[in-house]
Amino acid sequence: MKHYPNHYIGGLWQQPANAGQKPLVDPFTETAFATVVTGGDANDVDQAVGAARRAFETFSRTSVSDRAALIDRIISAYEKRIDEISLLMAREVGIPISARAQATGPVGHMKVARDLLKTYPFESHLDDTIIRREPIGVCALISPWNWPVQTPVIKAIYGLAAGCTVILKPSDASPLSGIVLAEIFEEAGVPDGVFNLVLGRGSVVGAALSSHPDVDMISFTGSTSAGARVGEAAARTIKRVSLELGGKSANIVLRDADLEKAARWNIQRCFFNAGQSCHAPSRMLVHESRMDEAASYLADEASKYVLGDPQLETTTMGPVVNQAQFDSIQKHIQIGIDEGARLVCGGVGKPDGRNQGYFVKPTVFANVDPGMTIAREEIFGPVLAVIPYSSETQALEIANDSPYGLGGYVFGGDRKKAYDFAVGLRAGRICFNGAATNSLTPMGGYKQSGIGRSMGRVGLEEYLEIKSVYGFEAETENLPVFPR
Repeated sequence: MKHYPNHYIGGLWQQPANAGQKPLVDPFTETAFATVVTGGDANDVDQAVGAARRAFETFSRTSVSDRAALIDRIISAYEKRIDEISLLMAREVGIPISARAQATGPVGHMKVARDLLKTYPFESHLDDTIIRREPIGVCALISPWNWPVQTPVIKAIYGLAAGCTVILKPSDASPLSGIVLAEIFEEAGVPDGVFNLVLGRGSVVGAALSSHPDVDMISFTGSTSAGARVGEAAARTIKRVSLELGGKSANIVLRDADLEKAARWNIQRCFFNAGQSCHAPSRMLVHESRMDEAASYLADEASKYVLGDPQLETTTMGPVVNQAQFDSIQKHIQIGIDEGARLVCGGVGKPDGRNQGYFVKPTVFANVDPGMTIAREEIFGPVLAVIPYSSETQALEIANDSPYGLGGYVFGGDRKKAYDFAVGLRAGRICFNGAATNSLTPMGGYKQSGIGRSMGRVGLEEYLEIKSVYGFEAETENLPVFPR
């Protein structure tokens, strides 16, 4: 059994002073397959922040062309390990290798950041003023286990594109994904201290990063409760905070929509990654007259999933990440039954023939009241709550009656009416008729789903400060400009 004993700080792999071990359990076999260092603490964070601060003095002054070339080298190093990364995620968190986008998606995001970097106006002019956008400084990146590679890649690559230095703390449920990323960045020749990795618990390492006075920005993806603690700690040193938090996204099927298309798409999107996605459309709103018809399509689509070993190409749904997540999902399914929702398919317990592995039955509830627990709490599993509405005015009220506002989905025939409905949704990203999202556009949420945005131009600007320099007209004076 392989042991992973080191952080990556200042260009060196080094053991923490308090080096314990934690077993990593394969969610399919329910047995340990590796061990990883624990004991990352405030001293390790101090070392990483110090290394990042020293590197920032030089890296923040590098040219745009140099940083674009660095991203190209990272892409090249990453592409050589895509198959390895796919297998690692299958073993570490149960993501099937058939979910290829989990491994290939980061390449597209890196290319978008690289291309944006080449055209972004780091300097602009207004009358006699030069308006500069400069790297904010040392950035702490805290990433989740459900997208264990793509999320930290997006955070790190936009930070580096801006000229910042970064410290990554991956989830302690998916530390090996963070280690592989550190190896990739090292192979690509990222300068010492520009990218650092500190492993450990969020309550220790995450808290130390959030409160550290020499961290200028913290980017966190995870639960709303954990995000609140990060924001509270960060506020004491007035650092910038970007939070992508929980969701309970609604898919509203308007009366003139193609119901079968909407239902089948809803299952595919909601149950992707075994439902462990903050953007999952885990509430589906259907006109009360079409509830039975919708339930039939949903049950049929849910029955198509092949549950099994995530390392097999034939598997389309793997286990959930660990025992704690399995238990939480089971609890919510039982609550749905106890509160009177109609169970269409799935239910409590493991699927037939799956006594090993943290497998959850793909579960659909119909005739769900908007006040029920399964309609309000983020379950983070393959569980869908189908809610009837009597009018589209009521549907909008139900959709917006949530503490969350991360994503939203609208299916309809009349494009203008559907767009008007989408405008009324209080959420950060809305898809019409199953449209794919675009990595050039910002991602983030309203309300308790977060603060700030990632991806694209707006995502780059999360890592930049704005400076106004008065009394100069750069077009007519021979002044230095932002390094190109």
